[in-house]
Amino acid sequence: MELLQQLIDFILHIDVHLAEIVNEYRTWTYLILFLIIFAETGFVVTPFLPGDSLLFAMGALIAGEHETGLNIWLMLIILMIAAILGNTVNYKLGSVLGAGVFKENNKILKLKYYHQSHEFFEKHGGKAIMLSRFLPIFRTIAPFVAGIAKMPFGRFTYYNIVGGVAWIFSLLMGGYLLGQIPVIKNNFELVIIFIAVVTFVPAIWAAIRSRLQPKKIEEIIEGEDSKD
Repeated sequence: MELLQQLIDFILHIDVHLAEIVNEYRTWTYLILFLIIFAETGFVVTPFLPGDSLLFAMGALIAGEHETGLNIWLMLIILMIAAILGNTVNYKLGSVLGAGVFKENNKILKLKYYHQSHEFFEKHGGKAIMLSRFLPIFRTIAPFVAGIAKMPFGRFTYYNIVGGVAWIFSLLMGGYLLGQIPVIKNNFELVIIFIAVVTFVPAIWAAIRSRLQPKKIEEIIEGEDSKD
């Protein structure tokens, strides 16, 4: 519970925490953010790490009146590489480990997350890899599911690169260009909450749909069993 409270506090006051990180670690901030983005997209057990709000806040901080010593274009390239490499690792882990890591009572690798991502993947095909970049939980699990489904690696890589570049560029540059507008700067916490709510709505809606469509879930399970 304490860990959850700390995570919520970090997300809601992410601009303050990022400023502390920059002040203490300076250029090492590039590596710290690289590792966070890489972990969020690369390991199926870390969907709770901040992604969207982190990118937006970092862009706003670099554009701010206080000198950070960080370059927005270098940060852009580093985080794009982190996002693309992360998804690639996640895909490879999925192809090796398979769906068996998802359990009904698992607090992190919940079975319903797998079913929701599988359904999303089946509906949108390769575009799911690109679209999932903008959806918390989905962006962590979708590449893993693509690996399980043995999606052709070349096709996966194409959508991985397009989605990774679009996700990092839109949020990091969005923060850089909009974060210093007075109305946004003075209500930054509300903006972060808004970003979190907007990005989590599709995941919440998918969870509701999965409860309202139990037969669909059973069909997915049966389909996986028949493949085995």
